[in-house]
Amino acid sequence: MAANALPPCHGIIPARFASTRFPGKPLIDILGKPMFWHVHARASRCPELASVTLATDDQRIAGKAREMNVPVVMTGAHHASGTDRVHEAASLLGIPEEAVVVNVQGDEPALDPAMISALVAPFADPGVQVATLAHAIGDERARSPDQVKVVCAANGDALYFSRAAVPFHRGEEARGFFGHIGLYAFRMKALARFTSLPPGRLERLECLEQLRLLENGIPIRVVCVDKGTRGVDRPEDVAAVAAMLAE
Repeated sequence: MAANALPPCHGIIPARFASTRFPGKPLIDILGKPMFWHVHARASRCPELASVTLATDDQRIAGKAREMNVPVVMTGAHHASGTDRVHEAASLLGIPEEAVVVNVQGDEPALDPAMISALVAPFADPGVQVATLAHAIGDERARSPDQVKVVCAANGDALYFSRAAVPFHRGEEARGFFGHIGLYAFRMKALARFTSLPPGRLERLECLEQLRLLENGIPIRVVCVDKGTRGVDRPEDVAAVAAMLAE
């Protein structure tokens, strides 16, 4: 494969009905359609994605997807994370090990397709195994443990992800923070390896599964974009996201 040629890229949207904060979230109505439909429609506008498939363990979600002509694959109900569900779905779909799998967050109905394009661009380099996104954030946002921060090496690979405000600014004005955006792309073989590894110490401390990759020497290429995303974490987020989609 030429160094400047992208491998085939496929999007998978993990959709779980059970949620402590927001049960049934994938089916919540936004402008007359379920949330998963909006996510699929947005991701399908990314020209680099050869396919976009919903992955769920719930027949209610799967039935609605089929009714709306959204490709769907049924997975097991045992998965500890969306990444594990994405891996099972990719395996069921027969995605080859050199192809790229994008974990499209199922609670991002206003996702900009250009972000997916930016995310998969590094895979023209055969050495890139995993990629994610980040954007510049201010000091106040950096202090929030809900906003994950990332520190990168000169080549763009992640050095560390943390809920703490990193890097620490000793004697300097606080600036230069980058907030992580939870959109990931994996080569299929890297995704398989990730899901085969046990959770690491840092992953457990920070509650950040991407640290499992770094703890095991798997580099993560970080692509900086000019804005963040607005997801649906709680019922009160729906109105704001609906307003964005209606614009």
